[in-house]
Amino acid sequence: MPTKLSPRVRARKIKLLLFDVDGVLTDGKLFFPPLPGAEQPGVIEVKGFHAHDGASISLARLGGVKTGLITKRLSETVALRARDLKLDYVHQGVQDKRTCFEQIVRQAGLQPEEAAFVGDDVIDLPAMRAGGLAIAVKNARAEVKQEAHYITPHAGGDGALRDAVEFILKTQGKWKKVVEEYIGESSPKQNENRRGRKGR
Repeated sequence: MPTKLSPRVRARKIKLLLFDVDGVLTDGKLFFPPLPGAEQPGVIEVKGFHAHDGASISLARLGGVKTGLITKRLSETVALRARDLKLDYVHQGVQDKRTCFEQIVRQAGLQPEEAAFVGDDVIDLPAMRAGGLAIAVKNARAEVKQEAHYITPHAGGDGALRDAVEFILKTQGKWKKVVEEYIGESSPKQNENRRGRKGR
């Protein structure tokens, strides 16, 4: 019988992080405000995105982890956010998330165990099962949590994606260096060492 790999062992291999949108990148609520002067509800779909999740994409990029979304819905709001975040892969209107997940993994030139998926509902399970690390957000459905290797401390739309990125980068030993590069500063200890070397 094969040895069951721990979440950390799985996370060390991850080079690609894919995720759902509604319930992961957002809190799952959908808003359809009426267009001015229109008799029928407008077609504008409004979603809220957390700044911490946005920053996590930049952090992942600095850590050498590619990112992308796979969602069943079609939304211009999501397309705009994806462009803003410069995601590597954007797939909307996807019913079969597993097939899409596998296609992206091949396109990236990776093995399935090098890819992770973050989900919240049962439609995400096939994609979660196809990769090396299955991640569920804190408020995911029970069936999803049951199959997840890692459950985020925060809920979807409230920093869950940031949790996933931090878990992966910290496990890979990249977190401290990535943060320092992101904020454009070195740690006080490193600055002290540099000053010491200059004085020699």
